[in-house]
Amino acid sequence: MTNIALFHSVYGLSPAVLAAAELLRAAGHLVVAPDLYAGQVAASIEEGFALSDRIGWETIMQRARDAIRDRPADTVLAGFSMGAVVAGELLADRRNTAGLLLYHGIGGDPAVVRAGLPVHLHIAEQDDLFPPADVSAWRSAMTDAGAAVQVHSYPGAGHLFTDPDSTDYDEPASKLVWHRTLTFLGSV
Repeated sequence: MTNIALFHSVYGLSPAVLAAAELLRAAGHLVVAPDLYAGQVAASIEEGFALSDRIGWETIMQRARDAIRDRPADTVLAGFSMGAVVAGELLADRRNTAGLLLYHGIGGDPAVVRAGLPVHLHIAEQDDLFPPADVSAWRSAMTDAGAAVQVHSYPGAGHLFTDPDSTDYDEPASKLVWHRTLTFLGSV
């Protein structure tokens, strides 16, 4: 059993994020999925970016910190796209996390990464929001800082390929993500 904090994408706490949290709970993990938008959910990525801008990054991060304040220090930090960035930023406050689990986005400051930190990234091979060159640079910086990084890229997949409500949805890739996720969580 692993404690997990699962942060949503720019869309908000969508049905896909809630379903992912339930999948992880069904596997025996303790999962919190904070609502960083206080009940608002975007219908499009453009609406999601506008909503995020309106709320403000400082407020989003404070809500994330508040939501996990009482969680164990070794809680795995996980997130989808924007939530990957949130999870990565929380490393500065949560250096004893058991791992960093990122979907559809990169996150984590190499300056605050502890040696041996297990990090898994699941990303589309040609992601428009997180291009391969950015992923490669991030991976190098995190590895150089001592993190144990594994990048799983999915060819032909779109940005939010694990979200069944997204036009990017790729069922075979999504199933592989969840298989790899459960394996990762069994090792931390």
